[in-house]
Amino acid sequence: MKTLPLTLFLLASALVCLQAGPFPKRTRRVLFLGNSITYAGAYVSAIEAYLITHYPKQHYEFINVGLPSETVSGLSEPNHADGRFPRPDLHERLDRVLAQTRPDVVFACYGMNDGISMPLAEERFRPYREGMKWLHTELEKAGAKRIIFLTPPVHDHPELGTQGYNRTLDAYSEWLLAQRDTLKWEVADIHFPMTRYLEEKRQTDSLFKLAKDGVHPGELGHWLMAKPVLLYLGEKVDAAESIEQALADQPQGEAILKLVSQRQNVMKNAWLKATGHKRPEMPSGVSMTEARQTYNTIENQIRALLRERKGQ
Repeated sequence: MKTLPLTLFLLASALVCLQAGPFPKRTRRVLFLGNSITYAGAYVSAIEAYLITHYPKQHYEFINVGLPSETVSGLSEPNHADGRFPRPDLHERLDRVLAQTRPDVVFACYGMNDGISMPLAEERFRPYREGMKWLHTELEKAGAKRIIFLTPPVHDHPELGTQGYNRTLDAYSEWLLAQRDTLKWEVADIHFPMTRYLEEKRQTDSLFKLAKDGVHPGELGHWLMAKPVLLYLGEKVDAAESIEQALADQPQGEAILKLVSQRQNVMKNAWLKATGHKRPEMPSGVSMTEARQTYNTIENQIRALLRERKGQ
């Protein structure tokens, strides 16, 4: 039997690597935990669409169970939501989420709510540290093959900019990043890249904002969250200034992104309904049975687009 020339062998090996994907073998479910920023979900959809288009042979299910107002610290300010309800606590629902989602890979983004918009103080910092350690332990016990924590996004104070509450988030982010060495955790940094971007833009445009309310980023801000995560996973998106640019070389990329976003908007509310929570004033999701029908319909549409571009 003739052997393949070395160049063909290397090419074949490279193609195999290209299709391998960024997650451990046999990864099926990728879970995102977090607060209202994760619930908004644009950064989740961007990551999902990018990985679908670049690893079309993989079949990952991206599950977003971000819950607005939630903390991992269990803290809540006395008059949260004008006194209508306290902040929900991840401790209350995590067991149910893990039992139903059975994730292989987990991303978790907490911190924005955990400091309660106040200056750094040990009485608030300690519960955050303890909560993150608890979360990592619970995810390990649940059998997650890979756990990746995200530092909190940037906070933009209306008067102080990044020198207000963001200084608290600086400390939370620095502690979390230090756990890469101390506890050998995986941590992808979105906080400091977003902070630098905002400060650089402010040098030429004093009114520039990533979030109109200082907390919840818009479309660009969500890309500035997705981009460091993709870079952390080894993807080549250094020059991309938007998810659309990152998908520009992928036939049907924008169409797939639209379908992914549409599907996520249905599934996130269905997952919250199925797993349960104590946060009032949330949209009522459809049943998981109905949501699965939508999921499968859109999955077929996405796969048809992937086959179509293969035939081009």
